[in-house]
Amino acid sequence: MPDAGESRVGLRHERVVFASRRRRLPDRVADQITAFAGSLLFVYLHIVWFTGWIIANIAGLRFDPFPFGLLTLIVSLEAIFLSTFVMLSQNREAARSDIRAEIDFETNVLSEVWLEAVAEKLRIDVTDVHATARERMAAAKARQERL
Repeated sequence: MPDAGESRVGLRHERVVFASRRRRLPDRVADQITAFAGSLLFVYLHIVWFTGWIIANIAGLRFDPFPFGLLTLIVSLEAIFLSTFVMLSQNREAARSDIRAEIDFETNVLSEVWLEAVAEKLRIDVTDVHATARERMAAAKARQERL
């Protein structure tokens, strides 16, 4: 009799796959920067920073007079870097989505194999079940199209 571990189909667990893909330091840093940039704290800090910068330049220090060219340059550079970090995070999220889709596919295939094995043991004709399922899916699609 085969070993129980050998007879099972091994499906990859999402967290294990994601953990192995997120070990690189630049990826973790980019995700943390993106998470911080998408928070309300980030917005509040920028409100304080812009207000302080404008007040300091209007009221007294005048190191960046109106129209605040230095502030504009700094904010533009920040936007360039933040958009890059967001794109990196989106690319990793797309990769995660692909992994999830692959794991879902593997799970669906395994479920189908199990159901067909159970149906065989119960002497149920799988082709009749598939035909009924196709008819019901076609009817559901027709109802959706009418709505």
